[in-house]
This record gives sequence, C-alpha cells and structure tokens, in this order.
Amino acid sequence: MTDIWTSLTLSQWSPQRWQSGSYGCRLLFGSLGAWKTGSWLMQWADSLGVLVLSVLFALAPFVSTTLIGVLLALCAAFLLLLVLSDNSDIALTPIHIGVGLYWLVASLATALSRVPEQAMRGWVKLTLFLVVFALAARVLRSKKLRSVLITVYLHTALVVSVYGMRQVFFGATPLATWTDPTSASANVTRVYSYLGNPNLLAGYLIPAIALSLGAVFAWERWPRKALALVMFALNSIVLFQTYSRGGWIGMAATLFVFALLMVYGWRDRLPRPWRNWAIPAVLGGTVAVLLIAVTAVPPIRDRVSSLFIGRADSSNNFRINVWTSVIEMIRDHPVLGIGPGNEAFNQVYPLYMRPRYTALSAYSVLLEITVETGLVGLTAFLWLLLVTVQQALIQLQRLRRQANPDAFILIAAVASLAGFMAHGLVDTVWYRPQINTLWWLCLALVASFYPSLPPHSQPSEPS
Repeated sequence: MTDIWTSLTLSQWSPQRWQSGSYGCRLLFGSLGAWKTGSWLMQWADSLGVLVLSVLFALAPFVSTTLIGVLLALCAAFLLLLVLSDNSDIALTPIHIGVGLYWLVASLATALSRVPEQAMRGWVKLTLFLVVFALAARVLRSKKLRSVLITVYLHTALVVSVYGMRQVFFGATPLATWTDPTSASANVTRVYSYLGNPNLLAGYLIPAIALSLGAVFAWERWPRKALALVMFALNSIVLFQTYSRGGWIGMAATLFVFALLMVYGWRDRLPRPWRNWAIPAVLGGTVAVLLIAVTAVPPIRDRVSSLFIGRADSSNNFRINVWTSVIEMIRDHPVLGIGPGNEAFNQVYPLYMRPRYTALSAYSVLLEITVETGLVGLTAFLWLLLVTVQQALIQLQRLRRQANPDAFILIAAVASLAGFMAHGLVDTVWYRPQINTLWWLCLALVASFYPSLPPHSQPSEPS
C-alpha cells in the first residue's frame, strides 16, 4: 500500500534523472546558454523575474484586468527567454508534472470544445496564469528573492486593508446588491476596498492572512514580527467586514490548516503525554471557537444561519439554480467538458439556465473545473492537489530538521491553498486574475522548496 501511495504522489520521483535522459529537454532548455553567459543583464535573471512578478502583484488590486493581462504576457515572454537561456538545472518538481497534466487536459478540452473560438481564448488566459506558477517556482528557490516577493504582496495587501478599514469607519456605497434585503444583515456595510466586490476582497485577503501569520514566525527581528502581526490583524478584520460567507469559510479553513500543520511539524517537541492529544486538541479547539463565534456574535450568527435556510435566502436560491443548470451541462459533456474560460461558459450556459438566473460562472470552483474540462480535468486537478500536499509534508519535515524558519512560509502557502478551495466551494472569484495569480503563486511557493539536488544530496544553499 505504501508503494502505491508513493507512486501515486510521485514522492520518490527524481526529475534530475528524467531531465538528463530527455532529448527534448537538452534541445529546448539552454539553447541560448552561450548568449546568457555573455549577457551582463541575464546574470541577474532570477532577480529580474522577481521584479516582473513584483510589479504584477503590486499593481493587481488597483488596475484593470487588461493591464494585468499585459503584465502576464510580459511574464510569459521573460519565462521563455529564461528557459531558452538557462543551461543549468531547470528545476522541475512533481508539482510541475501535475500542473502540466492539468494544462494538457485543458488543451484537449479546448481542441474538442463545442465552442472552440471562445474556449481558445479561455485556454490562453489559463496558460498565462500557469506562467505565473512556472516563473515563480523557478525564481523563488532563492530564500532572499522569495522573501522579497512575499514582502511586496503583504505590503500591497496592507494598503488594500487600510482602505478597507477606512470604509469600515466611514461607510462604503454598495456597487451591487450583495445582501438579501430581507435578511437580518441587510443594512451592514460590506467593505470592498480597491477590489470593487466584497467577495473578491475576501478571496484576495486569504493568502495575506496566512502569509502574514507565517511571517510572524519566519521574519527575523521584533520590529518586522510586529509589522507582520499588524498585517495579520488588519487583514483578518477587513476580511470579516466583507461579510462574505465564502470568505469566512476560507479564513476558517486557512487558520485551521495552519494550526494543524504547525502541530504536525512540531508535535514531537511537545512533552510526551501531549503528543497524542495535539491534533485532537486542534480539532476540538477549532470546533469550540466556531461554536462560540456563531452563538455569541450576532453578525456571524445571522450570516451563518443563512447558510441553512436553503432557498429562503436569495443568494442561496440563486446559487442552487445555477448549480442545477451546471450539473445538467456536466451530464451532457462529462468527459472533457465544454472548454476553459468564462466565454465558453457564457455561450453554453444559456441553453441550460433557469429563467431569470443568468450567471457568468458555476459559482463553485470544482463544478467550474468539471464543466470546463470534464471529469478527466477534475481528476487531474485533484491529483495535482494530492501531489502538492504530499510534497509540502515532505519538505516541511526537511525544513523542520534543518530548523529553517521558512517552514512557516511553506505552512502559510498550503494553508492559503486550503482557504482558496474552501472559499471556492461556493464562489468562483478564484477565476478573477487578482485571485487566480495568487493561487498559482502559493502553489509555486510550495514547489520552490523542492530540493534542487537529488533527494539523497543536500542542497548547496538551504531554502
């Protein structure tokens, strides 16, 4: 059974052995190596890559999706130049294999789509998002560069949260009908900061909460730790003030997974009688905190109770009708779906929708993946998550043995992924570029901790 699990999760797969024997790798990667050797600018290739990514994440909350697309195209051009000119280790990991498989399935779904033109545009967007993963996983192997990019994102999120706090104190004009007017929370102020939508803001802040909490433990010197703690507090308060039920679920999942991985990584340092009770204590403590919050805080009680009244809540009723139509779409396109992208969805969904329930997406990430790439794509995506979690656990143990504080950043990345998926069960802000780029960044953070040398060798520089 252990051998099956090891093979399924690629736990002992060695990319170096495959790279050295692959004719395609030797032909493509490093074909411009001689030019790079003579180029002064490309000696700083990894730093330039982080600079490009930093510009992307620093501007993402404040600019149009068109400009984000331009920045993604710039990332793609730089990644291509980096791949062609880099004749050293190309840094493949098992996570790259999972991402590549998912992209291949999406490509096949595009080729066989009933709306090929719209699906092709969605495929281009997906490919650009995957570029963020590939570029970040390549350049973030350096601890210093990894810290730079995380710092840029956290300071950008701090600006977003500060403006969100201003809306908390001075009010914010709703830009759309976000709350059931008949509910007890109809008159609450739902902040949206620069993102223009409270659900979108909640999704944006999920990794900010996790990474700022990780920075509290990972950053050196007390002034930086204090700054990280302020970031964590502000991000958490503003996410709460979005009154996004999906965002609250995502934040709860993020903090739970963060605590669970902390216990998993360090429980052997606890007194022996406490070791067996550490994980049950986290589970019980989480349930207790949630019960106290739901029963003692009226806004939370009102929003949580609306989850269980079914179609009596207009938001629930809308989602249920959309989900019903999407399931019918999946039944008619079960293998490879209709092709990726919201344009393909918008072409096919009107044929299945209930009257008056127009939608731009499936309002569930797993349903969206299934309707776009079929059950084959859903299986590939779930396998990618499985491989990622397994690799994270392996690298967490390695970092713990080295007493490397970046273990907390790895924990934060995994916790962010869990929060994204929990939020994505009931919403699809995951597909907005401000959020999707963060998803692939967190996935790249996990991949960046993969040792650059074979498993039995120690890396020349610790991650």
